[in-house]
Order: sequence, then structure tokens, then C-alpha cells
Amino acid sequence: MEAYEILVVIYLVLFIALLFTGFPIAWLLGGLSLLFVATSVVLYEHFDVDTFLLDSWQDYAIIVDRIWAQVQNWLLVALPMFIFMGLMLDRSGVAEKMMANFVVLLGRLRGGLALTVVLIGVLLAASTGIVGASVVLLAVLSLPLMMQSHYGKPLATGVVAASGTLGILIPPSIMLVVMADQLSLSTSDLFMGALIPGLLLGLCYAVFVLIYAAIFPDEAPAPKDAPPLTARIVLGAVWAVMPAFGLILAVLGTIFFGIATPTEAAGVGAFGATLLAIANRRFNLKMLREVCIQTSATTGFILAIFVGASAFSVVMRSLGGDEFIADLLGGLPFGPSGVVLFILFIVFLAGFFLDWLEISLIILPLVAPVVKELGFDLVWFTVLMAVCLQTSFLTPPVGFSLFYLKGVVPPQISMTHIYRGIMPFVLLQVSVLVLCFFWPDLVTWLPKAIYGP
Repeated sequence: MEAYEILVVIYLVLFIALLFTGFPIAWLLGGLSLLFVATSVVLYEHFDVDTFLLDSWQDYAIIVDRIWAQVQNWLLVALPMFIFMGLMLDRSGVAEKMMANFVVLLGRLRGGLALTVVLIGVLLAASTGIVGASVVLLAVLSLPLMMQSHYGKPLATGVVAASGTLGILIPPSIMLVVMADQLSLSTSDLFMGALIPGLLLGLCYAVFVLIYAAIFPDEAPAPKDAPPLTARIVLGAVWAVMPAFGLILAVLGTIFFGIATPTEAAGVGAFGATLLAIANRRFNLKMLREVCIQTSATTGFILAIFVGASAFSVVMRSLGGDEFIADLLGGLPFGPSGVVLFILFIVFLAGFFLDWLEISLIILPLVAPVVKELGFDLVWFTVLMAVCLQTSFLTPPVGFSLFYLKGVVPPQISMTHIYRGIMPFVLLQVSVLVLCFFWPDLVTWLPKAIYGP
């Protein structure tokens, strides 16, 4: 093993080890890169050891240019507006109206309340990409109803946690915006590529709920006093969906048909969510202030990790990390498809310890050139990564959806119930990932049908 390869391994091992300290990831990334540059400068100046390309502090100043380029990127302007749209929509009262009407419509079925959670989760996902807010909102609205109806705790918590994560995959997704920025891909292509896998995943959730309720009727019982189904109930459910559907059409429709860029569509979505809050009489200055503060905090968190990841990547590339990763993956005896499967397996494991943002900013830029060199479509691979990364919200020990959910569930629901509940949904996510791997048209057909090959 050559000297630069040893340094790359040490760099990566230190990063993994420091993750377990619980230190904020943005500071960890930036601090580790700073430590390596300082060590390199000392070795070069005092011991005449040519360690790697960054042998002076002036060379490290390239990070400033990287950060400035990101700040000037108009695509990233969409991030705070999509975040604002999601937070405002969650407070607008739209989800409460949908839940009330769908409970009346579907609650009469065995497993109907859980099915309602899945459907509303899909609708929320297509109009907001804020996982934490969606999980908390679905839990607050549905868990008391499911507990009153004597649903099994694992099923109730599992369907809420899984349905709340759909927003990170179904567009408009802030994860796809970040991925598009990192790989210089079209956001519209990624949005369209992820649409069918995201909807397919929601369909799998719904089918699982119905099958589970049929096999274990005591875990998802049907109510005994449900009112008869009438046209008024059906029309009420349809009318409750229209505001969310209109917002989805305003955002995704303008993107898909080339009317607006993702950044412009994000502005339309933010304005539309605000109008919905006003129409439902939920809007006031206090709520607006809270949404703006939370939007700023979330955006600041993302940008801080952007800065740390940029510093980390600069040092990684100066160490020869790109060549090391390419040689390592190229030397695997699996063939091109096996290499992609190996990368996805590593990403799946990394999701147990890292958030999607760190993986998108650190791992994705390192492996994407290798995948492209092997002849695979980058849009297809990036969507596969997105599907794989969705599991990171559900897998312990750092599955964020699990902790969001635990914070709002009734006291009688334990983490054991939540862990048991999410297991079948993680398997469903992996199943959809496998389908997208073996049938690439699930990802590539829609972008090609709209924009051509």
C-alpha cells in the first residue's frame, strides 16, 4: 500500500471513529480536514516530508472558492423555500382535514386507519419534503385514533414512521435537490426519475397494510359502528384532497412541463402553502415567525454541513481519495453490476450511523464517477441511492424518524414497539430498491418520455 493510500485510510477511519463521539457532524468534518492540513504543513515545512498536495495554508484556501460557488448556486435557493413550504403546509390545517375525511371514508375497513396514514403520507410527501414534520404530524393525528381502535402498537408506529419518510424520496425532495447539485445533474430529471419508485413504495406500504390486516385481524380491527357509505362522504374526501393536489400540481406540474425551474417552483410552493394557511384561518404573525425561524435553522444546519463536507472533500481529493476509491471499487471481482450493488450495500450500512445529508455530500461524489465510468446512467444510480438512503430514517441507532416518533407517542408505546413496527417497512424499501436495480425503466422511463433520451 502506497503512502497516499495509508493517509486516505487513516483519514476515513478517524472520521468513522469520531462519529461515535456525538460531536456535531459539520464541525467534525471541518475540524478533521483542518487537522490533516495542519499536520501536512508541519511535516512538509519541518521534516521535508511531501505528504500530499495541500502543503501550505494558501493551498487550503481553495475551500473559500468552493463555499462561494455553493452560495452563488441558484439551485440551492430552492432549499429554504421548499423547507418553508413544507413547514407552512404542516401548519395550514390541510392534513387535519384530509385525515378527518379519510378516516370516515376508509376507517370502516379492516386496517383502514393505517391505510389512511399511508395515503396522507403520500400526499404530504408530494407537497413537502420535511420528514420530521410529516412524521410528527401523522403521529399526532393518527396514533390516538389507532390506539382507540385497538390497533397493534408495532403496526401503528411502523406505518406512521415509514409513511412520514416518503417525503425524502417523492418530489419535491430536498435530498434530490442536494444530489443534483453535487453531481451537476438536472433536478427535473431526478424528480421525474424518483416519482415512480416513490409512488411504488407507497403502494407497497398500502398493500402490506391490507394483507397484514387480513392475516392478523386483531391487530387492525374494523369498527363495529361505522356509518353507511354515502356520496357525501366520498365527495368530502375528494374535496379535502383538492388543496394538496392543487399545490402538488403548482409545484411539480410547472417543473415537469418546463414552465418553471425548480427554484421558481419552490417559490410558487411556498406562496401556495401560505395561501392555504390563510384560507384555513391558521395564518398569523406568530405562526409565520415560528416557520421562518425553523426554516432558517434547518437551512443553516444544511449549509453548515455543506461547508464541513466541502472542506472534508478538498482534503480527501488532495490525498488521492478519488483514485483510491476508484482503484478499490475497480479491483472488486464482482463485475459492473456487482460493484453498484456493493456501493448500495455500503450506503445501506452507512445509513445506520450517518444522515442522508452526510452520505450525499461525502460518499456520493466519490462513487458517482466510478459508476459513470462503468457505463451506468447517473440519474438511475442517484435515484437508487435516494431509495437506499430513505432507509436511514428508519434504521437504528440514528434513524431520525424513530426519535421524532418517540417524542410524540403515548407513554404506553416503547422503542421496542417502534423497532418491531419498522422492520417490515425497511424490507419493503429494500424490495423496491431491488426492483429498481433489475428494472431500470422504473427510474429512467419517465424522464426519457418527457425530455427524450
